Amino acid sequence: IRVPAAARFTSSPAVGVTARVEGREVRVGGPRLLDELGASDIAAAEAWHAQGSIVLHVVRDDAIVGGLALADEIRPESREAVEALHRLGVEVVMITGDAEAVARSVAEALGIRRVFAGVRPEDKAAKVAELQGEGKKVAMVGDGVNDAPALARADVGIAIGAGTDVAIASAGVILASSDPRSVLSVIELSRASYRKMTQNLWWAAGYNLISVPLAAGVLAPIGFVLPMSVGAILMSLSTIVVALNAQLLRRLDLAPERSARAVLDR
Repeated sequence: IRVPAAARFTSSPAVGVTARVEGREVRVGGPRLLDELGASDIAAAEAWHAQGSIVLHVVRDDAIVGGLALADEIRPESREAVEALHRLGVEVVMITGDAEAVARSVAEALGIRRVFAGVRPEDKAAKVAELQGEGKKVAMVGDGVNDAPALARADVGIAIGAGTDVAIASAGVILASSDPRSVLSVIELSRASYRKMTQNLWWAAGYNLISVPLAAGVLAPIGFVLPMSVGAILMSLSTIVVALNAQLLRRLDLAPERSARAVLDR
């Protein structure tokens, strides 16, 4: 196929793209493009929708000249990630700009029970707020410019490292890879860090409850006075114990595939 050069290219979020090709205006887009034109799907679109495909129409000078059916290929690691999150008691919700049929098809294959489909980019943050209004703590995972407001609105914004700079700047956590199982690594690391903080807090509190009264001379009436030099050594020792306990976090294997299997094999 000989592909002619395109000029004056523009894009409209959730609508489509437009360019001048050989002196004629050519547009490619989804349902909202058809709404703007007041046009209907091509004949083949009904069967494509039934298959869960994304349907785009090609318009030349306001006349529909063809259509495209795009199907999402679900990565095997996505199934593992969703299943493992469910095992952890995490509710997985899909927020997408894709059509209802497409979103439902993907959600059914992944075992996702709640779906917000046909959501415009500017409305994704509102969906996150809706979930928060239900009393949920929301972690949002995204990679595109359209996801940036939702990432900023979520309690925890998680950006895919290979995503756009805007998404990365809006998130609190950046994944080093595009593997969705990395979310499980984030959860594992956060829970392990919380456990270490709790351990160190209890150690420091208990240690000081004993050491501070001794240093203050609480046992002086019975003839025991803690030398200042020993008190200084004990205080330094407390800091060393806390630091060494925190260093044990380095033993964690945060490889995405290992994090997922650790949950699924329980």
